[in-house]
Amino acid sequence: MIRAMVVDDDAFVRLGLTDLLDSDDAIEVVAQAADGLHAIEQATAHRIDVALVDVRMPRMDGIAATRRLRTLPHPPKVITLTTFDLDEYVYDALAAGADGFLLKDTDPAEILRAVHLVVAGSAMLHPTAARRLIDRYHHTGRPQVAQAQSRIAPLTPREKDVLALLARGDTNADIAKTLSMRESTVKSHVSRILTTLDVTNRVQAALLARDAGLAP
Repeated sequence: MIRAMVVDDDAFVRLGLTDLLDSDDAIEVVAQAADGLHAIEQATAHRIDVALVDVRMPRMDGIAATRRLRTLPHPPKVITLTTFDLDEYVYDALAAGADGFLLKDTDPAEILRAVHLVVAGSAMLHPTAARRLIDRYHHTGRPQVAQAQSRIAPLTPREKDVLALLARGDTNADIAKTLSMRESTVKSHVSRILTTLDVTNRVQAALLARDAGLAP
């Protein structure tokens, strides 16, 4: 059973997301929070596997909350909620450790799929809108290309191939098919990539790859 937390200052949004998640027999909403500070308290009191976190909230916003959640002894996966072409903080949230993000008008079935994906260790980077939004705010940050290239330099050529596909938003299964590898081998490569790059998840690795020019 996937234990979920919904974090949003809008009570109607919390109710709607909770009802949706609870409709999946494999997901149980064990906590709700109206702001980031409350989310930290709830995640400390409950074992949370995945948290759906709004960006704009009082007291502590979703970016700061994500950063704090990722430092807990048993950090939950984090999916950031945002409004497309309105929220300018998505890149910061991903850099803080979020495993992906959803637009608030995302199809309900896609929200459920995202929860399963991130809990399984993947990232929600597939929708075109998601990639556009990451690209938009990522590139306006003027990343230091040389520094990023230096960080990926220790990777083997095969690991760089895997990283490039990961940055494109491919799943482990997609990467295995493209590179004619076993999925278990891809998982091992991804694990070594995260360790070598000193990042906490696939999203941060993908953003670093984009900094280095390894992915379009």
